[in-house]
Amino acid sequence: MSAVTFQSVSRRYGDVVAVNNIDIEINEGEFFTLLGPSGSGKTTCLRMMAGFEFPSSGIIKILGEECSKTPPYDRSVNTVFQDYALFPHLSIRENIGYGLMVAGIPNQERQSRINEMLEMIHLPDVGGRKPSQLSGGQRQRVAIARALINKPKLLLLDEPLGALDLKLREQMQIELKKLQRQVGITFVFVTHDQQEALSMSDRICIFNQGNIEQIGSPDDVYDRPETEFVASFVGSVNLLKGEQANSILNDRDTAILRPERITISSDKQDRTSKISGVIMEQEYLGPYIRYLVDVGNDLTLTVNQANLGHLSADQRYSRGTTVHLDWADDAIHRIKGTPL
Repeated sequence: MSAVTFQSVSRRYGDVVAVNNIDIEINEGEFFTLLGPSGSGKTTCLRMMAGFEFPSSGIIKILGEECSKTPPYDRSVNTVFQDYALFPHLSIRENIGYGLMVAGIPNQERQSRINEMLEMIHLPDVGGRKPSQLSGGQRQRVAIARALINKPKLLLLDEPLGALDLKLREQMQIELKKLQRQVGITFVFVTHDQQEALSMSDRICIFNQGNIEQIGSPDDVYDRPETEFVASFVGSVNLLKGEQANSILNDRDTAILRPERITISSDKQDRTSKISGVIMEQEYLGPYIRYLVDVGNDLTLTVNQANLGHLSADQRYSRGTTVHLDWADDAIHRIKGTPL
């Protein structure tokens, strides 16, 4: 049984079409991410799953049951928001157990389940504190525990890591995925952060202007994008089309070449380079060095060279240096169905 099914679903606000006749099938136990820029329709879809909004047309099913017009409290769904929405005047224990209290669960059982959740989120000793006494990452874990304690079949997460700094966000990505495997329920995650989506998801659904551009695994959407939008939105890319593609690939099909798939050298001996060019810019980005290489025909290729620690600043290629670029044949991905 699918956890969530969208069948020809649209959501309109007057003349504005936020979601345009889309179909989605989310598997039970899957970490499924809705990815796209602001205003692309991903959050509207999440809100329709939660029951905060209803589709203008089409059908939504959760665990096989049609629920297009079912209110939130009648769905086996919980939502975690970016601002966590914790009650500031309640303790952490009271926040986590609030849903159980409303449901009339006896106090002894309630406290036992609260203890289980505090252990699961690795915060067993903070139950007596208030939310203001916790860090952002800790508050986020508490919000997730509160959402999970009622044992929903589906957990919706609306950009829950957006307020965290980079290092904590990366740590929480690992913990969220681990937690999802531990509880074994379906997570539907909304983000505009491509790296976040690639690192956490079983599958990614990419939105653009209310439409779905592609649904696939992280490998699929990064290495085998189906549209120019997906290729450009997910990661850095060299997009080759028309005469520029012809000058490098000897055909005019639209194709992509990821910057990290290109090797760069100033020495052409004993190698057959695909193309030569001149360094226009150099950027030191820590894990890698980014070069912008003018290869003629009004085309600049981006090349990412891994920083392996053996190149000092004065050994890197400087502006004006002639370099030779090469790549494996399978590094080129042609986008199907694009006009010549």
